[in-house]
Amino acid sequence: MLKFNFSLANEFYFTPSMFIPVREFYNAQPIERPALELFAFHIGMVELISYWKAACPPKVIIAPFALNEEQVTWWKHVYFQGLGEFFYLNSIDATEADFMQIVTSDNSMPDPVALPLSEKIIVPVGGGKDSVVSLELLKSMHQPLIPFIVNPRGASTGCTRIAGFGPDKTAIVERSLDLKLLTLNAQGFLNGHTPFSALLAFVSSFVAVLSGARHIALSNESSANEATVADADVNHQYSKSIEFEADFRNYSQRWLHPQLNYFSILRPLNELQIVQLFSKYPAYFQTFKSCNAGSKTDSWCCNCPKCLFAYLMLSAFLPEAQMIPIFGENLLNKSSLKPFLDELLGLTDAKPFECVGTIDEVRAVTAQLLQSGGGKNHALLASGIAGFTSGQSVETLISSYDHQHFLLPEFEKLIKRALNG
Repeated sequence: MLKFNFSLANEFYFTPSMFIPVREFYNAQPIERPALELFAFHIGMVELISYWKAACPPKVIIAPFALNEEQVTWWKHVYFQGLGEFFYLNSIDATEADFMQIVTSDNSMPDPVALPLSEKIIVPVGGGKDSVVSLELLKSMHQPLIPFIVNPRGASTGCTRIAGFGPDKTAIVERSLDLKLLTLNAQGFLNGHTPFSALLAFVSSFVAVLSGARHIALSNESSANEATVADADVNHQYSKSIEFEADFRNYSQRWLHPQLNYFSILRPLNELQIVQLFSKYPAYFQTFKSCNAGSKTDSWCCNCPKCLFAYLMLSAFLPEAQMIPIFGENLLNKSSLKPFLDELLGLTDAKPFECVGTIDEVRAVTAQLLQSGGGKNHALLASGIAGFTSGQSVETLISSYDHQHFLLPEFEKLIKRALNG
C-alpha cells in the first residue's frame, strides 16, 4: 500500500492511496526500503498533479527527498505540457518558466535500483483495441508477459482473460483519489485533464522492478503525436506522445533503474493500421471498450467523439453486420453527432479532447465511405460536410511506417511481420 500526503495552503489535506495486491511473480524480498521509497516518491510526484491543479499554487514544496536542478526542470516540463489542455480550457495564461516554483528537501534521493532485470515484458492494458493488438502480437514472441491494469473494469479484465491471462497472472493496481478533491471541484476549485499516462509510466516501472521485468511495452501509436489544438501546441495525448516517451526513457534509466526499457510497441503504426490488425481478432469484439463516458458501466455511450471515432475507424475494415453488435446501433445514422464529426475532420478550432487519431485518418475513412456510396444511406454523412477535403487515402495510410520509435530489433521485426500479414 502506498499513501501520499498533500496539503493546499495548510488548509486542505489529501491522502490518496495505491494498493498493489500480491502476485506470485513479484519478488519484493530483495528490494530494500530505499528502492521502495524511490518509486513511491516519484509516483507521488505525478499524483500531486491532480491536487495541484485545484488552485495552481505558484510555490510547491516537495519532501522528503531533494530533486536536483535537472530533475526540477524535467518535472516542470511534464506538469506544464501534461496540463496544456487544462490551461487552455481554463484560459490560464502561463509560461513553463514561471507557472510554478518547485522547492525540495535537502535529503538525498535514494540511488537508482540496481537489481538485475530479465527479458519479461509488462504490458499495460486499458481494455481498448490498442492493448489487445499489443498483447496478441507479443504473445507470438514466446517471452514471459505480464498484463498490467490500473483500476480493473470489465473491458480490461475481459481482454486479458481472452488473451489467456487470469487475475493471478495479471499485475493489478488499485488507485484511489481523495474524495475531498471532488468536493472542492464542486465548490468551484479548478478541474480538468491530467496526464494519466505519465502516472502509468512510473507505476508500470515500479511493477516492472517488482516483477524483475526489463521491458514495459506501451500501446501508443504515432497518431498520438498530433496536437489537439495546433496553434496553441496543446495535445490531449501529450503523455502518450513520442516526446514524453523519449523524456521518460531518459529519466527512468538515469534516476530509477538503468535497465528499464519503456517503449511503445505500436509507435511505428497509425490508428488505421492498428484497427486493421485488431479487426483480425473477432474474439475481442464484444469485450473491448474505448469510451470514457461509458467506462463506469463498461459500455459504449454512442454519443461522444470517442465512440464516433472508433466506429469510423472500424468501418474501414468491418461490414455493418459486424459493427452493430459491437456498438448496439449504427453511429453513422446519428445526425446529432455532426458537431463531433466536424471536430474529428479538423473543421473546427480544435480536435475533440479525447484520445483520437489524426485528422488525416478521419478524412481518409470519411472520403472512402462517401466514395463507396455508403454515405448517401447514412444521416450523419448525408447531412453534408462543408469544407471537407480528403487528403491521404486509406490505402496510403495503412502502408505507411513511422521510423521515429524506440523498438529494439526483435520488437520491430514483430511489427513489420504483422504489417506484412
